[in-house]
Amino acid sequence: MTDLDHHRDRNHEPSTDDELSVSSVANLCTELEENVARVIVGHDDVVEHVVTAMLGRGHVLLEDVPGVGKTMLARSIATSIDCMFRRVQFTPDLLPSDVTGVNVFNQKTREFEFQPGPVFGNIVLGDEINRAPPKTQSALLEAMEEEQVTVDGDTRELPDPFVVIATQNAVEPNRTYDLPFAELDRFMKKLELGYPEPDEETELLGRTVGGHPIESLEPVTDRETIVRARETVAKVRVEEPVRAYATRLAGYTRENARVGVSPRGTIALLRAAQARAITEHREYVVPTDVKIEAPVVLGHRIRTDDRARDGDRVVEEALERVPVEAERV
Repeated sequence: MTDLDHHRDRNHEPSTDDELSVSSVANLCTELEENVARVIVGHDDVVEHVVTAMLGRGHVLLEDVPGVGKTMLARSIATSIDCMFRRVQFTPDLLPSDVTGVNVFNQKTREFEFQPGPVFGNIVLGDEINRAPPKTQSALLEAMEEEQVTVDGDTRELPDPFVVIATQNAVEPNRTYDLPFAELDRFMKKLELGYPEPDEETELLGRTVGGHPIESLEPVTDRETIVRARETVAKVRVEEPVRAYATRLAGYTRENARVGVSPRGTIALLRAAQARAITEHREYVVPTDVKIEAPVVLGHRIRTDDRARDGDRVVEEALERVPVEAERV
C-alpha cells in the first residue's frame, strides 16, 4: 500500500513515523482542492492558497463582500478533513472567554473545572471576525502564534494541527472593527474571492437550487495525515539564494512604507513557498514559488501614508524592482 493509499483508507491509523513523500502530499493537495471544488465554483486559485497555507502551518483571512462564499469555503475545507471543526460567530457582545474558554466552579467536586472554548479545534472558523471589538479579537493572538491558550494563569496546548480560517466583511465600516495590526500579522495569507463569472454563477445556481452540495461533502483525508503532510512540507529545501531574495523583498517594503514586512512575514512567505513547491512535486523552493505567494502573504502586513499606494502596490513594486539574484559588487 502506498502513502497515498494510506490517507484514502479511512480505517488506517497512520503512524507519525511514516513519512509522506513529496508526490503523495502533492496528490493530497489536488484531492483536497477537487473535493472543495464540488462546493466552491470558480475560485480554484483561492482554494489552492488556503490548502497551501494550511500545509505551511499558517492561518488564513478571507475578506470580501457578503455572499460570495467565504464561510462556505472555510466549511468545505474543514469538511474535507476528518478532524475537530469549531466555529465562532463573532458578534459585538462576544467576550474573550467565549473564544478561549473559562474556569467554572463544580458544586459537586468543589473545584474549578476548565470548560474549553471553540478555539480548541483543529480547524477553527472565525466567522465575521471584524464584528467583534479588538479585545475579543485579541483573544486569538496567543493561540495563533504559540498554539496555546492561557486562562487564569494556566496554559493549555491546542490540538495539532491548529488552523484559523477567519472571514471579514469589506463593507459596513461603521458596524465593524479594524483587526489589530498584531493579529493581521499572524495571518499567513489574506485572500479575496470576488464575484464569480457569469458562467460560473450559472453553474453555482444549478448546484445549489435543489440542495447545497456541502451537505453531501465527505472527508478525503484525516487529521493524522495532515500532520504528516506538514512535516513533509517543512523539510522542503530553501537554499540561501532564495532566502536572500525573500529578505530583499522584505527589505524593500521596510524602506518604502511606513510599516514594512516583519520577520514573521518573511518566515510565512518561505513556509508558503515550501507548500507551493510541494504542489509542483518539488522538494526544493525556487524564486517563482516566492513570487506567486508574495502578494497574498505580504500585502496585509504593510502600512503606507498614501491611500493611493497600499500594501499590495508596495509588494507589486518590490516584485518588479528587486532582482532575484543579488547584484555583484
